Amino acid sequence: MGRGKIEIKRIENSTNRQVTFSKRRNGIIKKAREISVLCDAWVSVVIFSSSGKMSEYCSPTITLPKMLDKYQQNCGNKLWDAKHQNLSEEIDRIKKENDNMQIELRHLKGEDLNSLQPKELIPIEEALENGFRSVREKQDDVLMTRKKNMRLMEEDNKRLNYVLHHQQQQAMDENIRDMELAYHQKHREFNSQMPMTFRVQPIQPNLHENK
Repeated sequence: MGRGKIEIKRIENSTNRQVTFSKRRNGIIKKAREISVLCDAWVSVVIFSSSGKMSEYCSPTITLPKMLDKYQQNCGNKLWDAKHQNLSEEIDRIKKENDNMQIELRHLKGEDLNSLQPKELIPIEEALENGFRSVREKQDDVLMTRKKNMRLMEEDNKRLNYVLHHQQQQAMDENIRDMELAYHQKHREFNSQMPMTFRVQPIQPNLHENK
């Protein structure tokens, strides 16, 4: 007895719907892989589930972006606007510039020079000489700055030593003055405490008068 015809409509039961989706998705991807291998065809399949999960397949001989570009060229439908197109071109330009810079960097390091012509070596040599000269100038600037800083530090040190010596001399002079003042003060106090003394001379007769 043959299988009955299945009515194509939305499956209400979420569990059955998910099971059916998984089976049929796998079947579609399997068929896409088979036709790609058997017929040497370019096949690309993109499937989104109701939950937003994406499943995809693309022939191993081509990438999905190239497949989309080919679709756009053949059908004339633009899959993205001019803004995105310019952005894509800008990304390609930056990638190309980065590749060229990587090549130039290897050449400056002395790598992959065998493939270059003598004329191509001239700008590399000039770039290295300019770089060497810039490095020497930078080193000279650093040395000059260092010497200048050392000279300024020596001058500051001398000035600080002078100020310190001057302050020490002032402190010593003040101490000496204080000591002298204290000495004179004590001397005056001592003199003021001593009793007054008188010199007594005995009275002797005047011999000349007796004569």
